[in-house]
Amino acid sequence: MSSHRKAAIVGSLLTASFTSVMILGFTASAGDEGGLSNHGGKAMDAAPEGVKLSTLLSKEIKVDNKSKETDITGVVKNEGSKASGEIRLLVVGFDGMTVKNVEGCSAIPEGDLPDGANSGFACAIDDLAAGKSKTYAIDATYDLSKQGKICLPVQNPDGSKTFWQQGPVPFGTTNQSPNEPATPLLLGTDNSPVTPGSGDGDSDGGGGGGKDDKPDELPQTGPDDRVLPLGMAGTALVSAGAAGLWWNHRRARQES
Repeated sequence: MSSHRKAAIVGSLLTASFTSVMILGFTASAGDEGGLSNHGGKAMDAAPEGVKLSTLLSKEIKVDNKSKETDITGVVKNEGSKASGEIRLLVVGFDGMTVKNVEGCSAIPEGDLPDGANSGFACAIDDLAAGKSKTYAIDATYDLSKQGKICLPVQNPDGSKTFWQQGPVPFGTTNQSPNEPATPLLLGTDNSPVTPGSGDGDSDGGGGGGKDDKPDELPQTGPDDRVLPLGMAGTALVSAGAAGLWWNHRRARQES
């Protein structure tokens, strides 16, 4: 695909930032289940009758301060009264968070990732029965000198519809502990990077991570109306061991 056509498909993406007010507003959600939460999630295109899809992510993760490795749990659910039929879950990393592997899923080629994303996996699901869920082990790394986000969309097989999208939602902490074995991060918290004396020695200050991020290239889900659905064009590629991913503008703007 030419860069010109890809740019046309991707379009201009809207700013994604989560204020502390929004974070607090999602702390106690009906979608919270034990150590998991649907924070930052929103229903998008209408699902088939009787199907109600959503996702959950770990509320808290721990990043190894030496290896930068972390483990995340992702869940896709069907709370409806009918089976979902064939669907797919995408797991996409942004900024300081890089998705290294998702058990049972296929890596999205680098050239097919949306602007702002550094990694992604596509998970094909033949059918999700009513009232059932499917859990995925997500291996990732997190560069604590940056902010980091993750996104979980649930789509139909060809990607023309996105039934649910969680994120891009941040993991982070305002109190890093570089002298400890691991740093705990909370879902829905913007990371506040610090520059320990033993680090790279950046003198730009703790807020320097903001320049590395590209929030104007990130879509978001949330309470406002500025939502960009995720979309895939063409036939399903997961069965062939790869997946194509594009971020579409609102359909109305595309058609115009």
